[in-house]
Amino acid sequence: MNKPLRRIAIFCGLLVLTLLLRDNWLQYVKADSLKDDTNNRRVTIARYATPRGDIIVDGNPITGSVKTSSGDLKYKRTYKDGAMWAPVTGYASQAFGATQLESIDDGILTGNDDRLFFRKTLDMITGKPQQGGNVVTTLNAAAQKAAYNGLKQQGGKGAVVALEPSTGKILALASYPSYDPSSFAGNSLTTDTKAWTALKKENNPADPTLNRALRETYPPGSTFKVVTAAAALENGLYTSADENTRSPLPWIMPGTTTPLKNEGNIPCKNAPMRVALKVSCNSVFGKIGADLGNDKMLEEAKKFGFDAEQFTPVRSNASVFSDKMNASQTALSSIGQYNTAATPLQMAMVASAVANDGKLMKPYMVDSLQSPSLDPVAKTQPEELSQPLSPKNAQILQDMMETVVKEGTGTKAQISGATVGGKTGTAQHGVANSKNPYAWFISYAKLPDGSSPVAVATVIEDDQASRDDISGGGLAAPIAKSVMEAVIKSKK
Repeated sequence: MNKPLRRIAIFCGLLVLTLLLRDNWLQYVKADSLKDDTNNRRVTIARYATPRGDIIVDGNPITGSVKTSSGDLKYKRTYKDGAMWAPVTGYASQAFGATQLESIDDGILTGNDDRLFFRKTLDMITGKPQQGGNVVTTLNAAAQKAAYNGLKQQGGKGAVVALEPSTGKILALASYPSYDPSSFAGNSLTTDTKAWTALKKENNPADPTLNRALRETYPPGSTFKVVTAAAALENGLYTSADENTRSPLPWIMPGTTTPLKNEGNIPCKNAPMRVALKVSCNSVFGKIGADLGNDKMLEEAKKFGFDAEQFTPVRSNASVFSDKMNASQTALSSIGQYNTAATPLQMAMVASAVANDGKLMKPYMVDSLQSPSLDPVAKTQPEELSQPLSPKNAQILQDMMETVVKEGTGTKAQISGATVGGKTGTAQHGVANSKNPYAWFISYAKLPDGSSPVAVATVIEDDQASRDDISGGGLAAPIAKSVMEAVIKSKK
């Protein structure tokens, strides 16, 4: 080969090599960023070219797809009882993207997940249109309906979370007020954009798109006394429910001249923890927190899940119990005030761990993922998160919580044929506690065979809430009762 031809061949070879490098760079190195680029409309067109797979509850789809009447996006999402299920599903919108399960499991729902590669290849060979798989949830339809309808009937704002203590399965996850994801699932400027704009917090102070069950942290008030009681038992400060707690009345918070007051004339002087939990003595549990100190209280709170985000797989905000507090601050935090804040999911985890003999299971809402042909793709296995209490101490605390429901502030949660343990709470907030308090109730139900199928946390933001634990018992407990009854009935 003469010299000019050799130069041309080398030059052409370099061009081919450059093309290969560029092609590999685009296909492998830049693939994800190009796929996620907001200007890459091909991805959006492909996502809505075929019906999405479904999100399943109790064997039935709570989602669907419908053909659009115009545009290059052929299908849009539909939802059955969308407002009730929105805290679980999130939304999939042609104009505004996707959230929660619709986003996390988008690959399965669209059929683009790598785990569906074999199925996709078969469809390509046979010429069959690509199909999406299904997301099978752990939710209980009857429990979810009871939770949502209870919140709706109560009015105001609030949330409910129900767990299966032995596994961590989420049985109900309700938030109110809510929204219907179908209202903005398309990309019409006149309907979808209008509906989306109306839901924004600046246009709707009720903030219906906020998932209060997972993303709102509230002062837990007296429901946190369950954690404080657990800390007292686990650290040997007290070894039973019925020994006197050496709690004077009034009890002056350390380093101050301020007594920690109780609500009303209740028997808190030297009250055993059973009595103190039943009537909700601030002085007793505040003193327990101060006696144990910040480090031991923080250690116990973390065992219950505080100070860590939870992924269900939808992310839940971290609940808060502070570090480096002085004794009086620790006392206030130990009765669910000062900086202490918790999501409804977190307080359901507290009740669940007590009900499960001290073992806290990781909460989750996706039971399995299915291929379009309903073959299993992935299955969630229950996972132990921690052991906040020994079985012995958990049973002592169960006995205390059951007293609250039998003869204390939680009597409205009693269920015929089941044993219910619970704790009411009224959480004050605002400058100088000027705003209306939140009404809380956490609980679990046990069946005659000793099993505990459900633990519940309910919080109500309501103008009717009064400044005592009766608010939790009167406003939140009846909703928790209806959710527990729905789960028990579904087990029969």
